[in-house]
Amino acid sequence: MATSPAGATRRPLELETDEAPLALRFYQVTSADGTQIQAWTNDADGPTVLLCNGLGTNPYAWPALLRKDCGVRVLSWNHRGVGGSERPRDPNRVGVDAFVEDALAVLDDAGVASCVVAGWSIGVNTSFELAVRHPERVEGLFAVAGVPGGTFASMGAPLFIPRPARRPVARAVTASLQKLGPVLSPLASRLPIGPLASYVLQHSGLMFPGADPAVVRQAVRSYLDTPFQWGMHLALVADQHARVSLRSIKVPTTFIAGKFDMLASAHDMGTAAVRIPEAEYVVLRGSHFIQMEQPEAVHQHLLDLLDRVPQRRPGS
Repeated sequence: MATSPAGATRRPLELETDEAPLALRFYQVTSADGTQIQAWTNDADGPTVLLCNGLGTNPYAWPALLRKDCGVRVLSWNHRGVGGSERPRDPNRVGVDAFVEDALAVLDDAGVASCVVAGWSIGVNTSFELAVRHPERVEGLFAVAGVPGGTFASMGAPLFIPRPARRPVARAVTASLQKLGPVLSPLASRLPIGPLASYVLQHSGLMFPGADPAVVRQAVRSYLDTPFQWGMHLALVADQHARVSLRSIKVPTTFIAGKFDMLASAHDMGTAAVRIPEAEYVVLRGSHFIQMEQPEAVHQHLLDLLDRVPQRRPGS
């Protein structure tokens, strides 16, 4: 079982920007099945938002939330087997069901009865599943570049991949990367993530220009710390999560889509939004990494959603 190094449960990490370093507080939380999860918070003043992050990603993908004056207290965690979180004893306990358990553990540890829940990418699956199973814990939903279930079937829309072929193609690519993991992981760990690499990524079509290159370098460097075998295993299991029934979603909801997102169809996000009363649907010019490319715009929409929440209960 992979565990965090001793003494690594609370440590400051620095974002390599030209501005003052940003501190994050990391701490350990025990999930329902005993798995030790590395949670994190920005310790900022403001209403609490639980962030269900993208699969295998890290805090640096959210630059607007890593500032003390952001006006939002963020609670989040690293996925199982990623960034200091343990791998579970059963390697198949890594799907959305397990992620919902981890989300509840983070809320309970912080003494938060309910709050707005944000999700990015696969995190949108987690946030909506949490809202359906435990509506008393969710006061609002903020979905960024993700659909509430059926994720692989939403991939590849800008590439004009026919809808029936999207999930098989996505699963085949993911499975191939998993098999190549023993070769790719050592190479990725030695890959220099400098200005040239960040420039290439931001002009690749997978990501768009606009993000701070320092943010891109830090986010990618942390992501590559996870072996490809494990990261692709997480993705394949998470893909088994079916679409969430949206009929029971009654809380204020906002969808933020990237117009050219290759991993989550903006069209599919729009069709989900129309099924939720008074949900807001926003399309921004950008990719799957829209919160890195347009951090201030995405952050403002989050603040607007918080203003739409009619009442926050004590402890939130």
